[in-house]
Amino acid sequence: MKRTLFAAVLALAAGLTTLMAQKQPAPKSKSEVEALQAMFAAQDPDARIKAADALITKFADTDFKDLALYMAAFAYQQKGEAEKAIVYAERALETNPKHYQSMMMLAELTAQRTGEHDLDREEKLTRSEKYANDALALVKDASKPNPQLPDDQWENAKKDFNAQIHQALGMVAMSRKKYDAAIKEFNDAISNSTQPEPAYSVRLAQAYAAAGKNDEAIATAQKVMDTPNAHPQVKQVAQAIRAAATQAKNAGAKPATSPAAPGQVEIKKN
Repeated sequence: MKRTLFAAVLALAAGLTTLMAQKQPAPKSKSEVEALQAMFAAQDPDARIKAADALITKFADTDFKDLALYMAAFAYQQKGEAEKAIVYAERALETNPKHYQSMMMLAELTAQRTGEHDLDREEKLTRSEKYANDALALVKDASKPNPQLPDDQWENAKKDFNAQIHQALGMVAMSRKKYDAAIKEFNDAISNSTQPEPAYSVRLAQAYAAAGKNDEAIATAQKVMDTPNAHPQVKQVAQAIRAAATQAKNAGAKPATSPAAPGQVEIKKN
């Protein structure tokens, strides 16, 4: 599971009793608390989707509808079902127009699923960029989801949120072939993250390679390959980028075509 996903959201699970004493949002009954707890306690994506749908169905007026929809969206993203993830994230955003985590997900998935020859390519990229920039503004002043969450943990969560947003902006820049802008965004993603995702670095390596900065591409890709917890798919892409950059360096030119684009690869969330 991606660290940034529930860095703040799962903090709610430990604070449902406290939330019941607050005006909003708050569970309205013991059975709703139990439904929320079941959703948080789900051990796999299918169970989480089932629990989220059950909460929304049984408690139509729940204050946690946006949260349930978002958790289902993330579960679908884990399963590699991006279209369903987008549908649920859009529903969460319809429920709560300021749900920045849904914006973050939509920014990433929209950029990831935009093809070079899509007729509506620029429209998709503009939409992805807007989702990302709106999320960036909201995260800046976002309040803790649970008052009991320590300040340092919340600040770290916000850093990771910012990292994910900059990654999405980097993906948009890559699609537009603005490689220097992409390099900056991916570096921002890495520097903002409390524990940088290996995928951020492999996308940075790709940006370096596309910009003809082969030494930087090789070094960055090698770091990814040396990262023990990197997803095998991420390491494969890093290896391809390193090989292409090495070949280009030896030939004295940048690659004629960019190596496998991690911005367009759907990596399942663990």
